[in-house]
Amino acid sequence: MPKLKTRKGVAKRFQVTGSGKIMRRKAFKGHLMLHKSPGQRRRLGQEAEVTGGFAKEIRRNLPYA
Repeated sequence: MPKLKTRKGVAKRFQVTGSGKIMRRKAFKGHLMLHKSPGQRRRLGQEAEVTGGFAKEIRRNLPYA
């Protein structure tokens, strides 16, 4: 059986925790921070969990997940 290749774009954007959860970065944190409130900037800095069918899709692209 051949080895499965990792989708590198997915591997760079998502990380798998020790318990198996898939974490992602939040959107809207790339630039234009000045008009966003400090609270919003703080919340955007936190990681979010990927859930549902999308998590299943990501697991398919990461052989180690």
